[in-house]
Amino acid sequence: MIWMRPARAPLGRPAERSRAEITAAAVELADRQGLDAVSMRRVAAALNTGAASLYRYVATRDDLLDLMIDSTASEYDLPAPTGDWQADLLTVARQARDIMRRHPWLPHLVITRPTVGPQGVDLLEHVLDALADHPADAAAKLEAFALLCALTALFVQNELAAADPGSARQTAYLRHAAALGDHPRISALLATAPPAVTPAAGAADRMETVLVRALTGVLA
Repeated sequence: MIWMRPARAPLGRPAERSRAEITAAAVELADRQGLDAVSMRRVAAALNTGAASLYRYVATRDDLLDLMIDSTASEYDLPAPTGDWQADLLTVARQARDIMRRHPWLPHLVITRPTVGPQGVDLLEHVLDALADHPADAAAKLEAFALLCALTALFVQNELAAADPGSARQTAYLRHAAALGDHPRISALLATAPPAVTPAAGAADRMETVLVRALTGVLA
């Protein structure tokens, strides 16, 4: 992984940039224009340098994505565990939700290419510390960490999608399909629990409820 390699190529001119500067420029670009906008050429342009010079610090775009993912983990505030593992993990999840909403490109990467670098290692250590007194085995605790990250990312993706005009069209079609009478269980769902099809409403509360259920099951 990139963190196991030198921070820059050993040969060539003296260092002009750092991985941290390159990563920050890539994150800022992704925040403004989306992940597809992140390329070595465009990041180099943001730093007023040539793309070739970046390869002295970052070998590939995949390396750059890994650096971007890990850099966001520095935004957590990790207080000492309280002894209540559910409360401690929900504190992590709430912060994860806020971080992912600040970086809308992040949930997709968390799900599709989970990466643990130096900052992520600190986060994992914190979660394991919160679970230190839980009787679950080590494998289950690692699964709980992965589940917490992935489920939070999925919820944030749904929240962001709900803000898209296409979400209202999907809800309208679902109601139309239910009104035809061929799907009685969907009709009953819409009649008795309309928030279930409006992701923007109470998203944080629903996320926490589902997380507690899922984490309790994995750690059982």
